[in-house]
Amino acid sequence: MKVIICDDQAIVRDGLGMILKLERDIQITGTAEDGTEAVELVEKERPDLVLMDLKMPVMNGVEATRRIKTKYPQVKVLVLTTYDDDQWVFDAIQAGASGYLLKDTPRENWSKLSGVQ
Repeated sequence: MKVIICDDQAIVRDGLGMILKLERDIQITGTAEDGTEAVELVEKERPDLVLMDLKMPVMNGVEATRRIKTKYPQVKVLVLTTYDDDQWVFDAIQAGASGYLLKDTPRENWSKLSGVQ
């Protein structure tokens, strides 16, 4: 599975990348600091999945999700968030996100990413 990680915090991008690289069926094909970069990377890399932060400068994750899903409906977007009751999560789901993942989800649950529908 080809994955792009989009988060405005480098430590989050790097940490997620390190965790996901431990999974042999996951390949990180790029990282982005904001939604604009994510949309550009999706066009270039054609990933299976984008892990998308919501609150970012330049273009937020909701708008980036909307643009990705409009142009590339086959690409799954999984929202990364701190709060599961955040209005931003609901907006992202309405924009086409397949679901969300709390940033404090235990590592053993990250291996289930390959089953994202």
